[in-house]
Amino acid sequence: MIKRNPCMANIRAGYLFPEIARRRREFAAAHPGAKIISLGVGNTTEPILPHIDGGLVKGARDLGAAETYSGYSDDGLPELREKISAVFYRGQFGLDEVFISDGAKCDIGRLQLLFGAGTPAAVQDPSYPVYVDGSVLAGAAGGWEGSGYRGISYLPCTAENNYFPDLSKLPANCLFYFCSPNNPTGAVADHEQLAALVQAAIQKGVIVIFDAAYAEYIRDPGLPKSIYEIAGAKQCAIEVNSFSKPAGFTGVRLGWSVVPKELKYAGGESVNADWNRICGTIFNGASNIAQAGGLAALDSEGLKEIRELTDFYLGNAKLIRTALRGLGIVCTGGDNSPYIWAQFPGRDSWEVFAEILEKCQVLTTPGSGFGPAGESFVRFSAFGHRADVEEACGRLGRLK
Repeated sequence: MIKRNPCMANIRAGYLFPEIARRRREFAAAHPGAKIISLGVGNTTEPILPHIDGGLVKGARDLGAAETYSGYSDDGLPELREKISAVFYRGQFGLDEVFISDGAKCDIGRLQLLFGAGTPAAVQDPSYPVYVDGSVLAGAAGGWEGSGYRGISYLPCTAENNYFPDLSKLPANCLFYFCSPNNPTGAVADHEQLAALVQAAIQKGVIVIFDAAYAEYIRDPGLPKSIYEIAGAKQCAIEVNSFSKPAGFTGVRLGWSVVPKELKYAGGESVNADWNRICGTIFNGASNIAQAGGLAALDSEGLKEIRELTDFYLGNAKLIRTALRGLGIVCTGGDNSPYIWAQFPGRDSWEVFAEILEKCQVLTTPGSGFGPAGESFVRFSAFGHRADVEEACGRLGRLK
């Protein structure tokens, strides 16, 4: 009989969000009739707005007529790739540098396959769990030791360093997963910080996987939305992004990655060419219906709807942040990000999670699930119906 993949044995049981769902079910079973309001998971709640939804509908109808039917689009529709380059990158990338996918999370998994088990990984700490868990599954890290996985470098991002890592601790010749606006802290790297990151990456032979999934929540015009706003980034960075959080496509699944032709391995080979081969080998392209919705999202009316939807969630974030600060709880994020990172000094984050659930019937996310530096924090998500968010904010007063 075939033996189990040893990488599966290395990963800790219970991915963060299924574990939260399990604890929610247990609480609901013990408290019949309790109305639990979720401010925990980053799943959108509001309907896709009419113009973008119309694009999805048209995409579906086009498949029902011989003259407009389309099959595989392995690399993504050329017009969508062109529009992504124009809207988000000022047209600086060719069609063969923009790859359409079924979401940023899926792209991150395939990128781990691209670089293989022999490439060490470094992450912001705290960070989105898939960077770490995916690295373990790909064989790029070993088993759990103490408060982290063996072979992964955790670079703490705390209030003391303005939630930006000490780049002197960045290992050479590794993949570095960097998210801005950050999930979970809500912090956004400025131009100076990203310039320092690009410089360090070039000097150390690092490839940065830049996750910009929340870029459309940035309202400060002085903050960068893409790492490619920084000179030299094309030599050291891959950017992934998604329609999920700005356009409400969490259930539609559509994203993209940008792999510049300037990006090379140590031996001079093209990373872009290898990524093209990976995508063509194990992926037949995103849904044509989803891509039709993406095209609608990126025209002028669609961009207005993206702004409207992200403004709505930022309104929720402001309510949550105000409620927490009114209780004397120190928090960050929620201004250029849909996440609020709240600190409970000296407390175990799972205990805080349990207290908020018990006293307020509000679901959050324990910070320790995002890495060792997340201990004593919980993450609040602004994805929710406005009435529910307002009610949850009122209930948080029970924490006094």
